[in-house]
Amino acid sequence: MADDQVCVVEQGAGYSASEDTVDAKPDRSSFVPPFLRKKKNDSGSSVKTTRDQEPAYQYNMNFEKVGKCIIINNKNFNKETGMDVRNGTDKDAEALFKCFRNLGFDVVVHNDCSCAKMQDLLRQASEEDHRKSACFACVLLSHGEENLIYGTDGVTAIKNLTAHFRGDRCKTLLEKPKLFFIQACRGTELDDGIQADSGPINETDANPRYKVPVEADFLFAYSTVPGYYSWRSPGSGSWFVQALCSILNEHGKSLEILQILTRVNNRVARHFQSHSDDPLFHEKKQIPCVVSMLTKELYFRK
Repeated sequence: MADDQVCVVEQGAGYSASEDTVDAKPDRSSFVPPFLRKKKNDSGSSVKTTRDQEPAYQYNMNFEKVGKCIIINNKNFNKETGMDVRNGTDKDAEALFKCFRNLGFDVVVHNDCSCAKMQDLLRQASEEDHRKSACFACVLLSHGEENLIYGTDGVTAIKNLTAHFRGDRCKTLLEKPKLFFIQACRGTELDDGIQADSGPINETDANPRYKVPVEADFLFAYSTVPGYYSWRSPGSGSWFVQALCSILNEHGKSLEILQILTRVNNRVARHFQSHSDDPLFHEKKQIPCVVSMLTKELYFRK
């Protein structure tokens, strides 16, 4: 079963070596790399290199626009897929629209998209001019499997959707945060829980000519960990999205994004538990999963 499970909610810089290589060499335990060797002045004290004196590690948000937010809300699926209607997802889409708009994003919702439509939407978004935007966000609401997301007509790889925004393909978002929030199952495992004891390149840089990894500055916030179901209430929406919107509405303009998502983890883990007439699906838990390739701190404020 590949579904987001439905329930009723209860509540290196600094050193230069002659050549880099992969981690497949024989033991070199006696080797001390240059970046671990302390430089000392005449008095014997350590001296910081210029790399230690880089400017603040925060993304620049002083742009004309915060950025675009695309919400793909897949509720109804072709019969051939075997996927049920995702009742409650419209609650998620509505809450997300208001939440990201309040943060300053230009929000667009797309309902019931095929795999090809999802690809086209994100490819077109990646080809837009984002030079006046601080970042980009995308929310995927659908059924899913590990590494896959459902369109109305089948599955597509999540990586194929997000890859349009790699640094080598979307130049106007280079060194800007690309945020993906994914509400979907990632498998069919169930979490029984365990009883606890208690409840753009900086032009002022002195050395502007440097490379950036094409996979840098992405953040993926998954509703659940790999292999597990993701829970959704037909009446109030998914646990993850409702917690995300609640925390963003309360702290979105004051806390850093990873602080926000840590609080989302806490809320989902502590405040939600499934209720079902089927003992197999009764009193189950869920924990979201954050995968960050961000290179700076992200605050949704100027």
